[in-house]
Amino acid sequence: MLILLPPSEGKTPPVAGDPVDPASLWLPTLAGARRRVMSRLVALCRRTSARSVAETSQILGIGDGLRHELGRNAELPMAPAGPAAEVYTGVLYDALDPAGLTPEARDWVDRSAVVFSGLWGVVRLDDRIPAYRCSVGVTLPGSIGGLTAYWKKALTPALKPRETRGPILDLRSGAYAAMWSPPADGSATVRVLHERTVDGTPKRSIVSHFNKATKGRLVRDLAESGSTPETIDEVVGVLRDLKYRVEEQPAKAGHPRQLDVIVAEL
Repeated sequence: MLILLPPSEGKTPPVAGDPVDPASLWLPTLAGARRRVMSRLVALCRRTSARSVAETSQILGIGDGLRHELGRNAELPMAPAGPAAEVYTGVLYDALDPAGLTPEARDWVDRSAVVFSGLWGVVRLDDRIPAYRCSVGVTLPGSIGGLTAYWKKALTPALKPRETRGPILDLRSGAYAAMWSPPADGSATVRVLHERTVDGTPKRSIVSHFNKATKGRLVRDLAESGSTPETIDEVVGVLRDLKYRVEEQPAKAGHPRQLDVIVAEL
Protein backbone atom coordinates (compact mmCIF):
# COMPACT_ATOMS: atom_id res chain seq x y z
CA MET A 1 0.00 0.00 0.00
CA LEU A 2 1.16 3.53 -0.76
CA ILE A 3 -0.18 6.67 0.95
CA LEU A 4 0.56 9.98 -0.75
CA LEU A 5 0.95 12.95 1.60
CA PRO A 6 1.56 16.68 1.19
CA PRO A 7 4.44 18.30 3.11
CA SER A 8 3.79 20.76 5.89
CA GLU A 9 4.34 24.47 5.38
CA GLY A 10 6.00 24.73 8.77
CA LYS A 11 9.11 22.68 9.46
CA THR A 12 11.27 22.03 12.51
CA PRO A 13 15.03 22.37 11.84
CA PRO A 14 17.10 19.44 13.11
CA VAL A 15 19.60 20.57 15.74
CA ALA A 16 22.28 18.08 14.71
CA GLY A 17 23.10 15.56 12.04
CA ASP A 18 25.07 15.21 8.82
CA PRO A 19 23.88 17.28 5.83
CA VAL A 20 21.40 15.83 3.37
CA ASP A 21 22.60 13.40 0.71
CA PRO A 22 20.07 13.62 -2.15
CA ALA A 23 21.09 10.17 -3.38
CA SER A 24 20.20 8.63 0.01
CA LEU A 25 16.56 9.66 -0.23
CA TRP A 26 13.86 7.38 -1.59
CA LEU A 27 14.22 6.88 -5.35
CA PRO A 28 17.94 7.76 -5.68
CA THR A 29 17.50 8.15 -9.44
CA LEU A 30 16.06 11.57 -8.55
CA ALA A 31 19.34 12.71 -6.95
CA GLY A 32 20.36 14.84 -9.94
CA ALA A 33 16.95 16.52 -10.15
CA ARG A 34 17.06 17.23 -6.42
CA ARG A 35 20.54 18.72 -6.58
CA ARG A 36 19.54 21.03 -9.43
CA VAL A 37 16.57 22.41 -7.50
CA MET A 38 18.59 22.78 -4.30
CA SER A 39 21.46 24.52 -6.13
CA ARG A 40 19.11 26.99 -7.79
CA LEU A 41 17.24 27.64 -4.53
CA VAL A 42 20.47 28.19 -2.58
CA ALA A 43 21.85 30.60 -5.18
CA LEU A 44 18.57 32.50 -5.18
CA CYS A 45 18.51 32.84 -1.39
CA ARG A 46 22.14 33.89 -1.07
CA ARG A 47 21.44 37.21 -2.77
CA THR A 48 21.77 39.82 -0.01
CA SER A 49 20.84 43.26 -1.37
CA ALA A 50 17.58 44.69 -0.07
CA ARG A 51 16.07 44.54 -3.56
CA SER A 52 17.21 40.94 -4.07
CA VAL A 53 15.81 39.86 -0.70
CA ALA A 54 12.45 41.42 -1.58
CA GLU A 55 12.41 39.76 -4.99
CA THR A 56 13.38 36.37 -3.57
CA SER A 57 10.72 36.62 -0.88
CA GLN A 58 8.14 37.34 -3.54
CA ILE A 59 9.28 34.39 -5.69
CA LEU A 60 9.04 32.02 -2.72
CA GLY A 61 5.83 33.53 -1.35
CA ILE A 62 7.47 34.47 1.95
CA GLY A 63 6.16 37.39 4.01
CA ASP A 64 8.29 39.86 5.96
CA GLY A 65 7.90 37.84 9.16
CA LEU A 66 9.43 34.75 7.55
CA ARG A 67 12.45 36.24 5.78
CA HIS A 68 14.75 34.31 8.12
CA GLU A 69 13.71 31.31 6.01
CA LEU A 70 15.85 32.73 3.19
CA GLY A 71 18.95 32.38 5.34
CA ARG A 72 18.01 28.80 6.15
CA ASN A 73 17.57 28.00 2.45
CA ALA A 74 20.95 29.59 1.69
CA GLU A 75 22.67 27.06 3.98
CA LEU A 76 20.85 23.91 2.83
CA PRO A 77 23.94 21.98 1.63
CA MET A 78 25.54 22.31 5.09
CA ALA A 79 22.44 22.27 7.29
CA PRO A 80 21.83 19.40 9.74
CA ALA A 81 19.40 16.81 8.40
CA GLY A 82 16.99 14.65 10.38
CA PRO A 83 14.10 12.26 9.71
CA ALA A 84 11.39 13.87 7.59
CA ALA A 85 8.86 12.69 10.20
CA GLU A 86 10.50 15.11 12.66
CA VAL A 87 11.06 17.95 10.19
CA TYR A 88 7.49 18.15 8.89
CA THR A 89 5.20 19.70 11.49
CA GLY A 90 1.72 21.16 11.37
CA VAL A 91 -1.81 19.87 11.79
CA LEU A 92 -1.60 16.68 9.70
CA TYR A 93 1.74 15.56 11.15
CA ASP A 94 0.73 16.49 14.70
CA ALA A 95 -2.33 14.23 14.31
CA LEU A 96 -0.22 11.46 12.76
CA ASP A 97 2.32 11.79 15.62
CA PRO A 98 4.99 9.46 14.19
CA ALA A 99 7.06 9.65 17.39
CA GLY A 100 4.14 8.28 19.40
CA LEU A 101 3.60 5.20 17.25
CA THR A 102 4.61 1.72 18.32
CA PRO A 103 7.71 0.38 16.52
CA GLU A 104 5.49 -1.83 14.36
CA ALA A 105 3.18 1.04 13.40
CA ARG A 106 6.11 3.37 12.75
CA ASP A 107 7.66 0.77 10.46
CA TRP A 108 4.32 0.54 8.62
CA VAL A 109 4.25 4.32 8.12
CA ASP A 110 7.88 4.45 6.99
CA ARG A 111 7.15 1.78 4.36
CA SER A 112 3.78 3.10 3.20
CA ALA A 113 3.78 6.91 3.38
CA VAL A 114 5.39 9.11 0.73
CA VAL A 115 5.62 12.90 1.05
CA PHE A 116 5.61 15.04 -2.09
CA SER A 117 7.93 18.04 -1.89
CA GLY A 118 8.73 21.05 -4.02
CA LEU A 119 12.43 20.63 -3.19
CA TRP A 120 12.96 16.86 -3.00
CA GLY A 121 10.25 15.51 -5.29
CA VAL A 122 9.29 12.63 -2.99
CA VAL A 123 10.65 11.39 0.34
CA ARG A 124 9.73 8.76 2.87
CA LEU A 125 9.26 9.76 6.50
CA ASP A 126 12.49 8.07 7.58
CA ASP A 127 14.55 9.93 4.95
CA ARG A 128 16.89 12.52 6.44
CA ILE A 129 16.32 16.09 5.22
CA PRO A 130 16.99 19.63 6.51
CA ALA A 131 14.25 22.18 7.10
CA TYR A 132 13.55 24.28 4.00
CA ARG A 133 11.07 26.68 2.47
CA CYS A 134 10.08 25.90 -1.12
CA SER A 135 6.52 25.04 -2.10
CA VAL A 136 5.74 23.26 -5.35
CA GLY A 137 3.88 26.34 -6.59
CA VAL A 138 7.19 28.25 -6.87
CA THR A 139 8.72 29.15 -10.24
CA LEU A 140 12.50 29.29 -9.92
CA PRO A 141 14.46 31.56 -12.26
CA GLY A 142 16.50 29.94 -15.01
CA SER A 143 16.11 26.56 -16.65
CA ILE A 144 14.14 24.89 -13.85
CA GLY A 145 11.09 27.13 -14.04
CA GLY A 146 7.82 25.97 -12.47
CA LEU A 147 8.41 23.18 -9.97
CA THR A 148 5.11 21.44 -10.67
CA ALA A 149 6.04 20.81 -14.31
CA TYR A 150 9.67 20.10 -13.39
CA TRP A 151 8.76 17.36 -10.92
CA LYS A 152 5.98 15.93 -13.04
CA LYS A 153 8.54 15.29 -15.77
CA ALA A 154 11.03 13.74 -13.33
CA LEU A 155 8.56 11.70 -11.27
CA THR A 156 6.64 10.10 -14.11
CA PRO A 157 9.48 7.73 -15.10
CA ALA A 158 10.76 7.37 -11.51
CA LEU A 159 7.49 6.19 -9.97
CA LYS A 160 7.39 2.92 -11.85
CA PRO A 161 4.88 0.13 -11.15
CA ARG A 162 7.34 -1.75 -8.94
CA GLU A 163 7.58 1.34 -6.70
CA THR A 164 3.83 1.88 -6.54
CA ARG A 165 2.36 -1.60 -6.37
CA GLY A 166 -0.71 -2.19 -4.21
CA PRO A 167 -3.56 0.23 -3.54
CA ILE A 168 -2.69 3.94 -3.54
CA LEU A 169 -4.49 6.33 -1.20
CA ASP A 170 -3.98 9.95 -2.26
CA LEU A 171 -4.27 12.49 0.59
CA ARG A 172 -2.42 15.32 -1.17
CA SER A 173 -3.69 18.84 -1.69
CA GLY A 174 -4.29 20.04 -5.24
CA ALA A 175 -0.89 21.66 -5.85
CA TYR A 176 1.02 18.56 -4.81
CA ALA A 177 -1.42 16.20 -6.53
CA ALA A 178 -0.42 17.84 -9.82
CA MET A 179 3.17 16.58 -9.43
CA TRP A 180 2.23 12.99 -10.29
CA SER A 181 -0.97 11.17 -11.18
CA PRO A 182 -1.23 7.61 -9.84
CA PRO A 183 -2.75 4.95 -12.07
CA ALA A 184 -6.53 5.30 -12.03
CA ASP A 185 -6.89 1.57 -11.57
CA GLY A 186 -6.05 0.79 -7.96
CA SER A 187 -5.96 4.32 -6.53
CA ALA A 188 -8.35 6.65 -4.73
CA THR A 189 -8.33 10.28 -3.64
CA VAL A 190 -9.61 11.18 -0.18
CA ARG A 191 -11.69 14.22 0.65
CA VAL A 192 -12.71 15.08 4.22
CA LEU A 193 -16.10 16.75 4.62
CA HIS A 194 -17.41 18.30 7.80
CA GLU A 195 -21.13 17.69 8.23
CA ARG A 196 -23.33 19.93 10.36
CA THR A 197 -27.06 20.45 10.58
CA VAL A 198 -28.43 23.87 9.64
CA ASP A 199 -32.14 24.44 10.16
CA GLY A 200 -32.68 20.71 10.18
CA THR A 201 -30.78 20.12 6.93
CA PRO A 202 -27.36 18.40 6.82
CA LYS A 203 -24.73 20.63 5.21
CA ARG A 204 -21.25 19.50 4.20
CA SER A 205 -18.14 21.61 3.70
CA ILE A 206 -14.36 21.34 3.66
CA VAL A 207 -12.71 22.81 6.76
CA SER A 208 -8.96 23.11 6.22
CA HIS A 209 -7.80 22.49 9.79
CA PHE A 210 -10.16 19.59 10.35
CA ASN A 211 -9.38 18.14 6.92
CA LYS A 212 -5.67 17.94 7.75
CA ALA A 213 -6.20 16.60 11.27
CA THR A 214 -8.56 13.88 10.06
CA LYS A 215 -6.12 12.77 7.37
CA GLY A 216 -3.34 12.55 9.95
CA ARG A 217 -5.49 10.46 12.29
CA LEU A 218 -6.60 8.27 9.39
CA VAL A 219 -2.98 7.38 8.52
CA ARG A 220 -2.19 6.82 12.19
CA ASP A 221 -5.17 4.47 12.61
CA LEU A 222 -4.23 2.52 9.48
CA ALA A 223 -0.68 2.17 10.78
CA GLU A 224 -1.80 0.99 14.20
CA SER A 225 -4.19 -1.51 12.63
CA GLY A 226 -1.28 -3.14 10.79
CA SER A 227 -3.60 -3.83 7.87
CA THR A 228 -2.22 -4.81 4.48
CA PRO A 229 -5.12 -4.24 2.07
CA GLU A 230 -4.48 -5.31 -1.50
CA THR A 231 -7.28 -3.35 -3.22
CA ILE A 232 -9.10 -0.05 -2.75
CA ASP A 233 -12.23 -2.01 -1.80
CA GLU A 234 -10.23 -3.59 1.01
CA VAL A 235 -8.93 -0.15 2.08
CA VAL A 236 -12.53 1.09 2.31
CA GLY A 237 -13.43 -1.96 4.37
CA VAL A 238 -10.53 -1.36 6.78
CA LEU A 239 -11.48 2.31 7.21
CA ARG A 240 -15.07 1.39 7.96
CA ASP A 241 -13.90 -1.21 10.46
CA LEU A 242 -11.93 1.63 12.08
CA LYS A 243 -15.25 3.53 12.41
CA TYR A 244 -14.66 6.02 9.61
CA ARG A 245 -17.75 7.04 7.67
CA VAL A 246 -16.67 6.59 4.06
CA GLU A 247 -18.81 7.34 1.00
CA GLU A 248 -17.66 6.67 -2.54
CA GLN A 249 -18.51 9.16 -5.28
CA PRO A 250 -19.15 8.11 -8.90
CA ALA A 251 -15.79 7.68 -10.62
CA LYS A 252 -15.00 9.39 -13.90
CA ALA A 253 -13.53 7.22 -16.64
CA GLY A 254 -9.74 7.24 -16.43
CA HIS A 255 -9.69 8.92 -13.00
CA PRO A 256 -8.99 7.49 -9.54
CA ARG A 257 -11.93 6.68 -7.32
CA GLN A 258 -12.99 9.39 -4.89
CA LEU A 259 -13.65 8.59 -1.25
CA ASP A 260 -15.41 11.09 1.00
CA VAL A 261 -14.69 10.77 4.71
CA ILE A 262 -17.55 12.40 6.60
CA VAL A 263 -16.92 13.88 10.04
CA ALA A 264 -19.62 15.41 12.15
CA GLU A 265 -17.77 17.23 14.90
CA LEU A 266 -15.21 20.01 15.11
